[in-house]
Amino acid sequence: MKSILLSALLLGSVAVASDYNYEVSPLIGYNFAEGNIDVDDYATFGAELQYNGFDFAIKPEISLFYSKADFNIPAPSSDTDVLRVAVNGVYDFDAISAVVPFVKAGVGYENMGDANKGQTGNTNSAYLDAGFGAKIPFTEQLALKLEAIYMLKDNDGTTDNNLAVLAGLTFAFGEKAPKEAPVAAAAVAVVDGDDDNDGVLNSKDSCLDTAAGVKVDALGCDLPAPVVVDNDTDKDGVLNANDLCKETPLGEAVNTDGCPAIVNLHIKFENNSAIITSATESHMQTYSDFLIKNKNYSAEIIGHTDSKGSATYNQQLSQKRAEAVVADLVARGVDAKQLSAKGEGEANPIASNDTVEGRKANRRIEATLIKN
Repeated sequence: MKSILLSALLLGSVAVASDYNYEVSPLIGYNFAEGNIDVDDYATFGAELQYNGFDFAIKPEISLFYSKADFNIPAPSSDTDVLRVAVNGVYDFDAISAVVPFVKAGVGYENMGDANKGQTGNTNSAYLDAGFGAKIPFTEQLALKLEAIYMLKDNDGTTDNNLAVLAGLTFAFGEKAPKEAPVAAAAVAVVDGDDDNDGVLNSKDSCLDTAAGVKVDALGCDLPAPVVVDNDTDKDGVLNANDLCKETPLGEAVNTDGCPAIVNLHIKFENNSAIITSATESHMQTYSDFLIKNKNYSAEIIGHTDSKGSATYNQQLSQKRAEAVVADLVARGVDAKQLSAKGEGEANPIASNDTVEGRKANRRIEATLIKN
């Protein structure tokens, strides 16, 4: 790869925690208890563990919460330990401007540890729960988690209500392996009715007397001999004497001077922002030096994202990042007349958005190089 035009990936949108097998969320909050159970409202804390490894929309979750509650009746002991264990199914919606809403429902069991619970009619029993909330990502693996959970408890023949409001952090880990593309079975050559044995049936063969061993096209005719280009080091069809970019990767489209027509730039950004990181300093300087030296070139900087998040948000983010690259190049001395910025959002993927690796490939900054 040539030193002046380098390929890289652009973080066009925040990867959500479902790209990882596990999410653990330590949480704290407050429980609002129904008045008739003679227990004051109380603080609660605990953790939730969600598993995303199943190929199913509903994700299993286990939660454990502990509280110290006060009875509001005269008693030798005025408080009790409250321990809740629950199993829920969680459904994560698509991200809205990087925020991931979710809903959940399941069953649990509540244990109250103090003997005074009998005076108030409280029992150790099962309960049903339902809730909703949102995860707000800071990075690919860390997010703020906010949720509210309603609990309906069978309390010795009566039903009592509790509402817990919680906040904490979600840590995602165990990145999923990209799905392997199915391997196509090798095609079996059919040579029935193939008089010249070139792999093309007579009914489709426009050249029925091809010599043995000669490579042919789809019509059974000889392929033209490869063009031999003397003094063309990178084999891009441009002689070294006219080639300004003598290390172009094999097969890459080039202009008449041998430089790539479209290239990917090694540009890194702060997560979910248009701030270029210091890690790309050398790449930006190399590209700006090339444009400063070659005033007869113009470059259109194009931003792309993957399909995570809304299309409107991705379009705006890709435009901001393209404009940030243009501003950085101008600050390094490139003539602003040589540059333009364009955001294409998620519209032109180069890989599948169904895998982690595919989305990384789609988050990129490209530059179209034009000779004036």
